[in-house]
Amino acid sequence: MNREFKIVGAAAVTFGMVGVVIAARGGRLNDWLPRSTDPSSTTSPAATANVSMPGAPMGPNEQVKLSPQAEDNLRLSTGPMRITTYRKTIEIPGTVVDRPGVSDRGVVSPAAGVVSAIHRHAGDVVRPGEPLFTLRLVGESLHSSQTELFKATKDQEITREQIDRLDGLAQSGGIPQSRLIELRNDLRRSEVAVQAHRQDLRLRGLSAEQIHGVAEGNFVSEVIVVVPPHTNPSDDPPEESPSSELDLAPQATEPAVFEVKELTARLGQQFQAGETLCSLSNHQSLFIEGQAFQKEVALLQRAAENRFPIRVEILEETEQGWPESIPAVVIHHISNTLNDDNRTVAFYLPLENQFRTYERGPDKGLVWRFRPGQRVRLHLEFETLKNVFVLPAEAVVKEGPEFYLFRRDGGVLKRKPVHVVHQTRDEVVIANDGSVPPGIHVAKNGAVQLNRVLKSQGSPAPAGVHVHADGSVHTTQ
Repeated sequence: MNREFKIVGAAAVTFGMVGVVIAARGGRLNDWLPRSTDPSSTTSPAATANVSMPGAPMGPNEQVKLSPQAEDNLRLSTGPMRITTYRKTIEIPGTVVDRPGVSDRGVVSPAAGVVSAIHRHAGDVVRPGEPLFTLRLVGESLHSSQTELFKATKDQEITREQIDRLDGLAQSGGIPQSRLIELRNDLRRSEVAVQAHRQDLRLRGLSAEQIHGVAEGNFVSEVIVVVPPHTNPSDDPPEESPSSELDLAPQATEPAVFEVKELTARLGQQFQAGETLCSLSNHQSLFIEGQAFQKEVALLQRAAENRFPIRVEILEETEQGWPESIPAVVIHHISNTLNDDNRTVAFYLPLENQFRTYERGPDKGLVWRFRPGQRVRLHLEFETLKNVFVLPAEAVVKEGPEFYLFRRDGGVLKRKPVHVVHQTRDEVVIANDGSVPPGIHVAKNGAVQLNRVLKSQGSPAPAGVHVHADGSVHTTQ
């Protein structure tokens, strides 16, 4: 009997506690009762209650559905996964530099003289043979060379006249043959002297016409310094458009022209023979100087020996109209000295430049695509990965140790984990391990944004159920 009273008392206490809790929640008993699963139930949403399932497993959400407008905002691009072969590369910084002995050329004074006229200035485009400076000769050396040429020429004429006059007498025995032989030897010596003096004047900058005049007694008091011949004089000057606007079409033919880079001479300034008057430049043939660390030298040597192509990426190009890329090049040579500043090894690659011409008054201006000092990035191949997928870097998102891409499945994008075997600034290489089959369409960009949308959606809930921020689950059944 006492046991029955204890059971009844415990039940009364339990129902009393439930009543207190119900009163505290507004007295809604059906919030605490199990919901009917009968689809014919007519219980209204207002009559149903918040069913709290704080420990219910919901499972991760792995798909995103975007509106067409959202895909347009992301500029979402999709494409198929294709198996390919990828060549791993290392990136090495480089700089465009002049090619010694080819890009720049100095113009020196052929003799001691004073600058009396300057025909071209810095920035002007000049061609071989065009005048640069006029020098008034003040040195004795050139005047002496002209005098010696004139004397040797006259001695040659006198000796030849004597031979013509005495030749008949020698044949008849009027004079000994030895005299005629002596005169002929003098003639040969005069001819040698004339050739030597002519060559000396030619090296001093006198033209063939001027030298001929000196031999006749017309001495030169001024000399015109002209543009020296190009490295390959057979090249013709570039064809120039008659348009007055910038010719946007890049030229590939090497222009046999120079640009006055720096002007040293001033009017009235005196120069000695061999002193530099100006420097000319032709940037058609340049070098790319790369700086590699010592651990990369072995790769460079292998690339040089096997003539592996190296891709060049231009970093500081803002002008429009040039081709987007340039052909791959091979290593020209590797420096055998170590840079003391940063402990790197320099290597050099040839670079063929492109140019444009534009109107500048009566003359033409020249614009080069590549300029010394311009920075580039070199991509050197060192390993081949076969049977892989290659996608843009924007196609993959990283979360801790996991990498994900988004597969297109109709109007839905599903997140898929993948194994990334290599990643660069622009590309990502994915292993063909069966996680994603070939041929499926995936998003090639916007993976970070898609993953952010996915995380903001939270965990999926059953149909008709949604989860609030406080963890409570609401249903409309």
